[in-house]
Amino acid sequence: MRRRVHGIHLCWGTYGFWLPNDPRGSGSADVTAPHLRPFGPTTKVEERSRSRARQPHDRELRKAAKLALKRPAVVFDGLQGRAVARGFGEFLVAHGLTVWACAVLPDHVHLVVGPSPIRADELAARLKGAATERLKAEGLHPFGHLADETGDVPKCWQKGEWKVYLFDPAGVRGRIQYVEDNPLKEGKRKQTWSFVVTYSG
Repeated sequence: MRRRVHGIHLCWGTYGFWLPNDPRGSGSADVTAPHLRPFGPTTKVEERSRSRARQPHDRELRKAAKLALKRPAVVFDGLQGRAVARGFGEFLVAHGLTVWACAVLPDHVHLVVGPSPIRADELAARLKGAATERLKAEGLHPFGHLADETGDVPKCWQKGEWKVYLFDPAGVRGRIQYVEDNPLKEGKRKQTWSFVVTYSG
């Protein structure tokens, strides 16, 4: 018997945030970019129910790999972060989707969303697209200066997403608290967004 999904915790990074051969492990099966292969193979991690961001690792190796990227790793400033959230909100409201928590950090984002008719991976892709369009519309895309003649720009998001399905109210509440506390861990203020609603359980 399939358990009913109560919610989903989605997370993904900006371009360059978490590389496939990050020494803390990743979800990638291979390092396809030739310029990243000198920094080691992947350390594929199947367990995704908890964050590995604070795991001990070789920080210098991670920094060196980031410097080898084709473009600088993306780090949003405050105006860009606000534009990203606006893009999320426009998409979520237009599609009638419930969001219980959202945090937009300089190099990654977190959302806790309610059950959705859109698959988690597709939802993440569409949210990335909505945020990208809002960044472009506000003239804030980090790679806007690299736009081609059609207006296309290099992607500012990493490929894929990290997702955890939540099967009970306690799990949902725990993830909401985690997401709400995320900015505080980086010395930033708690975030409030108009499209986020209170979880009633």
